[in-house]
Amino acid sequence: MSKLRVMITAAGTGIGASIARAFADDGHRVHASDIDEEALSRLNDDYPDIVTTPVDVRDEDAVDTWFDDMVDALDGLDVLINNAGIAGPTATVEDMDFEGWRECLAVCLDSQFLTCRRAVPLMKDQRSGSIVNISSNMAFQGSLGMIHYVTSKAAVVGFSRVLARELGPFNIRVNTLAPGLTQSEAQPTEESIRMNERTAASRVLQRIERPEDLVGTALYLLSDLSAFVTGQAILVNGGAVMH
Repeated sequence: MSKLRVMITAAGTGIGASIARAFADDGHRVHASDIDEEALSRLNDDYPDIVTTPVDVRDEDAVDTWFDDMVDALDGLDVLINNAGIAGPTATVEDMDFEGWRECLAVCLDSQFLTCRRAVPLMKDQRSGSIVNISSNMAFQGSLGMIHYVTSKAAVVGFSRVLARELGPFNIRVNTLAPGLTQSEAQPTEESIRMNERTAASRVLQRIERPEDLVGTALYLLSDLSAFVTGQAILVNGGAVMH
């Protein structure tokens, strides 16, 4: 694989950080953003070659500034990974606070629109590129109390499929990666331990997902090995949901 110019959102921890490290290990030029400046600092401590920028991906101006700086540094873009997302408060539809609904959609969906809107002209100019938008297995099964999150993640799948149709003539591929509940880097609590145990029991592979479990599939979708794969939603969830 030739050396790629890569942008990743929410790359300070978890799935985003694991993918950023994998690209950096292969010698690619990685620009990572996150709203958590401390997480980015820790990533930089381990990987000083990764360029990190604090970005609130809900903010149109902040996203535009990040892209302006990246274009100056990279002179093009080969890979965009939209990883930012939040679950938000748990509630039924009649109890859901509108502010919580909007916040979830802003982070999970609006951010992908904002980044793709800037990335697409760059990729069109060079007639190549690959975009992976992170969804969730919940988009294919639903989850009680998570109507805001499930709605946003299902919308990501539709958004990506339309983009794939728009951009195919320009040799730009767009796919969706849908993980299941992924192990957190936070200090475990009794509640999180019980949840992880229940989640593991629901998986065909009988364990909870780790951030690094997404890396191989992400690298495949962003490499020439998947040159004829676009508009697809690939579930990586240990068999919890089969689609």
